[in-house]
Amino acid sequence: MPHSETIQIKIFDGNPNGLIMCDLQNSNCRAYKVSRNEIPLFAGREDAENTGIYFLFGKDTSNNETVYIGEAENVCTRLKQHLRDDEDWSGCIIVISKDNSLNKAHVKYLENKFYLLAKDSGRVDVLNSTVPTCSSLSEYDETTLEKFMSHARLLVNTLGYKVFESVDDSAISIDDNRIVFSITATRGANAMGMIVSDGFAVLKGSVVASTTVDSMLESYGRLRASLYERGVISDQNVFLQDFVFASSSPAASVVMGRTANGRTEWKTEDRKTLKDIEDIE
Repeated sequence: MPHSETIQIKIFDGNPNGLIMCDLQNSNCRAYKVSRNEIPLFAGREDAENTGIYFLFGKDTSNNETVYIGEAENVCTRLKQHLRDDEDWSGCIIVISKDNSLNKAHVKYLENKFYLLAKDSGRVDVLNSTVPTCSSLSEYDETTLEKFMSHARLLVNTLGYKVFESVDDSAISIDDNRIVFSITATRGANAMGMIVSDGFAVLKGSVVASTTVDSMLESYGRLRASLYERGVISDQNVFLQDFVFASSSPAASVVMGRTANGRTEWKTEDRKTLKDIEDIE
């Protein structure tokens, strides 16, 4: 059964866009959120040289969100290397243990698991060129690290990044039920979707219209084209993964191949629209 958690957050120099430290009560897990230009400030922290994992966030030339997942025995030294050599990131999250109890094998294991989570969630483009090697650990270590991972995911999410959250993790329940919506339309569209905490998700296996109409909003047309280019939608017009849109209307428009109002197009099995469910009398 889900339970409440207490998180302490320190904002350094009163700057919410700079260095932030985040601790989960009764846990050994600590996360830092660091903007690119605040790396020197982070370097002054005593635990900046701890062994840990890190996530570099940025955007590519098409404005798609990206993440690079890495590990280091000295996270500060590694970040300074990225600061010198890589320009395609603007900020990062660093996760360490407060007592510096993580070792190289631990962080290699975490790097692999977080990479797989990010790939499975499909929320951002993962820049790692290869799958990180997973360390072979004892059953005891794996159990400890699985708990550490769950704490780290909570802190990363709290700091504003849902990169490791699946659609099931973030689905919104109404009256303790997760409501699934669908669209069946012309030109082969047949899709399923759900409300999630940060928008509206179209589910894996959904089929989009085979063509678009000329009057479709240009922004929706570009979004649809980018999903084909990124491999989110296949050449057979099928979603190959769950994908979260900012809201229900771009989701409906991409599926239907025309400009659409998602609040009236997405319907439940008993024909209630998203608008019917969201509106409060």
